[in-house]
Amino acid sequence: MPKSQFIDPAEVRKAGKIKFTDIPVNAYKKTVKDEVKTFGKENLVRIYRDMAYLREFETMVNLIKTQGSYNGLEHTYPGPAHLSQGQEAAAVGQAYHLGREDFTFGSHRSHGEILAKALSCIEKLPDEELMTIMKEFLGGKTLKVVESAFKADSVKELAINFIIYGTVAEIFARETGFHLGLGGSMHAFFLPFGIYPNNAIVGGSAPTALGAALYKKCNGKDGIVIANAGDGSLGCGPVWESLNFSAMDQFRQLWEEGRRGGLPILFHFNNNGYGMGGQTRGETMGYDLLARIGAGISPTQMHAERVDGYNPLAVIDAYSRKKPLLESGEGPVLLDVVTYRYSGHSTSDASAYREKEEMDAWMAVDPLVTYRQELVKAGVAKDGDIEKIWDHVRETITRVTKLAADEKVSPYISFQSNPRIVEDLMFSNEKVASFGTEKPSVLAPKEECSRVKQIAGKERFAYKDGKPVSKIKAFNYRDALFEPIIDKYYEDSSLISYGEDVREWGGAFAVYRGLSEVIPYSRLFNSPISEAAIVGSAVGYGMAGGRVIVELMYADFMGRAGDEIFNQLAKWQAMSAGILKMPVVLRVSVGSKYGAQHSQDWVALPAHIPGLKVCFPATPYEAKGLMTTALNGTDPVVFFESQRLYDIAEEFHEGGVPKDAYELEFGDVSVIREGGDITILTIGATLYKAVKAADILKEKYGLSAEIINLHSLVPLKYEKILASVKKTGRVVLASDACARGSFLNDIARNITELAFDDLDAPPVVVGAQNWITPPFEFDAEFFPQESWILDAIHEKILPLKGHVSTVNNYLPVEQIRRAEAGV
Repeated sequence: MPKSQFIDPAEVRKAGKIKFTDIPVNAYKKTVKDEVKTFGKENLVRIYRDMAYLREFETMVNLIKTQGSYNGLEHTYPGPAHLSQGQEAAAVGQAYHLGREDFTFGSHRSHGEILAKALSCIEKLPDEELMTIMKEFLGGKTLKVVESAFKADSVKELAINFIIYGTVAEIFARETGFHLGLGGSMHAFFLPFGIYPNNAIVGGSAPTALGAALYKKCNGKDGIVIANAGDGSLGCGPVWESLNFSAMDQFRQLWEEGRRGGLPILFHFNNNGYGMGGQTRGETMGYDLLARIGAGISPTQMHAERVDGYNPLAVIDAYSRKKPLLESGEGPVLLDVVTYRYSGHSTSDASAYREKEEMDAWMAVDPLVTYRQELVKAGVAKDGDIEKIWDHVRETITRVTKLAADEKVSPYISFQSNPRIVEDLMFSNEKVASFGTEKPSVLAPKEECSRVKQIAGKERFAYKDGKPVSKIKAFNYRDALFEPIIDKYYEDSSLISYGEDVREWGGAFAVYRGLSEVIPYSRLFNSPISEAAIVGSAVGYGMAGGRVIVELMYADFMGRAGDEIFNQLAKWQAMSAGILKMPVVLRVSVGSKYGAQHSQDWVALPAHIPGLKVCFPATPYEAKGLMTTALNGTDPVVFFESQRLYDIAEEFHEGGVPKDAYELEFGDVSVIREGGDITILTIGATLYKAVKAADILKEKYGLSAEIINLHSLVPLKYEKILASVKKTGRVVLASDACARGSFLNDIARNITELAFDDLDAPPVVVGAQNWITPPFEFDAEFFPQESWILDAIHEKILPLKGHVSTVNNYLPVEQIRRAEAGV
């Protein structure tokens, strides 16, 4: 808790009432005729044109998906189609006042939002800028196809063809799509217009948009951020976490001048009444009116409002009032935009959960009908003018769809010519010293930080003059993490760090201790206990162009951020065809002493997910080198740390931990001790058990063990591992992870396949018991001990004369029994 804030018992125990103000519901009452002077006839008609583009686009996708044909074009599309017919007014109204500096994030049902924002940008941008954008995007690949097929009357008409073609080509999985067809319908985006990714996970846009708003706030960037989601997403925890996170008091009360004020984020809920087949109001939710939620989030009630999303002018009006609030630091904002979807959740949904009478009632007030009638009634346009719009829209969509479906001009990416095309996109593998463009904001020179001064006087090797250095004088594992982090703060102005208790407390395990003396609130702050929002917002921050370190206090808490780690952090670089970078370091502490829900080694989980780099340093030398590498890179890194190791000094690297910055290559391994009789591979704190086991092997049995620590799990180079196995012919692998499903099993399999002829015995994996983690008092019965390593060698690899096994884990009969018992 900040020392500057005092919780006064007299104040918080005082009797009183919480007061709420009225939340407007469908307050806009003007007609088209009333708005002619404000908008002008041309803009009022353009609003209709944009809605027509959205409607015809979704009609095309629906017909292609369900019937295999559209306006004479025969085409098969096997992918997803979550359509938004009926929601056009909400999308066009939202986009009307937005520029390319404003970021929009979509849902699985966001084709319309992409097109609406793009059409709005095309209208606002000068021709020269539009041409530059189209020529530079993907080297002009998409533009060349469009220019060769169409003769546009203007640059803006060319840009409309370009944006529709790029979107269709992306949906059809074509190489000329906006990201090579690798994202598809539910993940499409176009960054040059501030259109950030759609998200196939319900509510997934909330935390990522939150992170983009943080990026704008922390880096002084113009524009606001829109998180588009459906009403059904309010059943999702990450959405609630994001709403709360976005409204934190510290933005107004604790952040420094120049950064103080609310986040520039607007949560736009397209309230179509359904979450898949569940009716939100009256069945699956309890809020009655969605806008009510704002009153429970902040004293401003999030400036919440219910808006008639079937009237584009009502939505435009709402944005004209909310956007200035966000730009002046009064965010966040929540809009409950009432709308309706005529299609089912997807094209396979027959809408059996709703009556035809309901659908007919909504179609009777369809904005494409009612707004058209108002245009004609107000004398803004004639029916003939509207028909010409429809003719042009249908002709455009038809021509573009035919072009996108033509495999000769719109080919698929070729796995035949490049089998590694997706593999090459999994990681960007770039080095960027700084993503910031400004001088880093700090409170004092780095040398004035008390922690920096303290570290300067420490011994950087565990031994001096042959004797152990005392803990208080030794440069330790947490110091080794601190050094590259503080260095990067003074190099990269975009770097921020947050998590639970990271500021005054210095992080749960004191890695950040001292940083608050020199780093301002906007760059180092405490987050709510909201793991999903912590990681999900980091994804959005990285997407938007910044570098971020976030912390989960325990590895066990990864489950509370599962989607954000496994579906968001891991996938966006490849799904974007390398357009997006993800310079995010997720620090995860592996616990000890705290039982079944706080002491689990879960390195196998992120190691299993393609797209994540995973490391687990076991020494201070490894910790500093790997953190330096991670903070210079552009890829997402899950950085495991063991609570058993924070106080240890460097015992193995000659000369100790260097003062100057250095990198360790991800994928490399550390040869801790050379030997010739057996190889011991370790992950994490088990290294130190292996050293003890190697000492016993040498002293008692005359065997020389080569110890290799695997500080990087993904990627992982095998050269040194295989060379060692070739030399020794025997290998045992040890970590604190439960043996079943351990990442070591994968390594053991690869060793068996790659070095079969060199092995004198099968590789043996030593891991924790397949139980819950018991209390600390039973550590020796649960986690691998040096005796377990000796047991494994004795029972499976090389009999040790006179050795008596301490556990039965490695007897065949016991292995079979445990497998049958599920333990």
